[in-house]
Amino acid sequence: MEGALSGGIEESTSVTNGLRVVLVSFAVSGFRLLYETCVQAGHTPVAFVHARSLRQQRATSRRSAETMADIGLALPPGMDLLLPGTAGGVAKALAGYQADLIVVYGCPWKLTREGLRTARLGAINVHTSLLPRYRGPIPVHWAVRNGDPETGVSIHWMDEEFDSGNILAQKGGIQIQDDLVTERLWREIDEAIAELLPGAIELAAAGAEGEPQDEAGADYGSWMEPDFMFVDWRRGAREIHNQVRVFRFGLFGQRGPFARIDGEWMTLLRTALAPADGVEMTCGDGPIWITEMTPAIPPDR
Repeated sequence: MEGALSGGIEESTSVTNGLRVVLVSFAVSGFRLLYETCVQAGHTPVAFVHARSLRQQRATSRRSAETMADIGLALPPGMDLLLPGTAGGVAKALAGYQADLIVVYGCPWKLTREGLRTARLGAINVHTSLLPRYRGPIPVHWAVRNGDPETGVSIHWMDEEFDSGNILAQKGGIQIQDDLVTERLWREIDEAIAELLPGAIELAAAGAEGEPQDEAGADYGSWMEPDFMFVDWRRGAREIHNQVRVFRFGLFGQRGPFARIDGEWMTLLRTALAPADGVEMTCGDGPIWITEMTPAIPPDR
């Protein structure tokens, strides 16, 4: 959910009470949403933790540096930007802030027990699925890949596992259109977060335990496997169609998966399951129509 800000976030002067909150996110857009929602609800953000990827990859490091630069420009006056080098470093970084609550949206780390206890009340996390479904780093991607007609938002207490804590607030019914427009989907998700978060913070402040998740219905969606960037025409048409749709989120930093068309490598950008203008291909269970594609040079498999 990466995004850039056109300018800095204006400092609020209306917050006179409420909780002292630390915000944690990997993206500028996530930080902005948390900040504006918390301030409007009467809480005071005191620091921002950039939960950058800890994977040592050149492209990942470059994107992280660009994101940090954007966040630095967006920071309100007086707010600190913290860049812990490890998940365990969060506790040390936050020790002096006397925070009441940590609010997280998009964090690739498992926070340690010490980190979770840094704030007086603990930490809550915004997760873009109807937990316990799609625990893990990219729940919306998995919902699209599996052809789900809708998704939702859950806000839960954080524990030492990924996305397994008790749920404080939850909302479903966010439609995933077949002709997916990512900006529209994220806008509706953001609206649900802004609606749910103030109430979830109030529940956290009141000491609410939340509702335990049903472990019988839990699943975990990790990062997509490397072979997912290549189309296998032996698979079903719906599966391939959903594969193309997933790449509209910039998966692997690509606009679409690679596929061989008449012996040439192409990047598939849009497909249809009903007859349409474009190239008809035969899948494992029937035809699919490629309505938008571009030449490509794929990486070595």
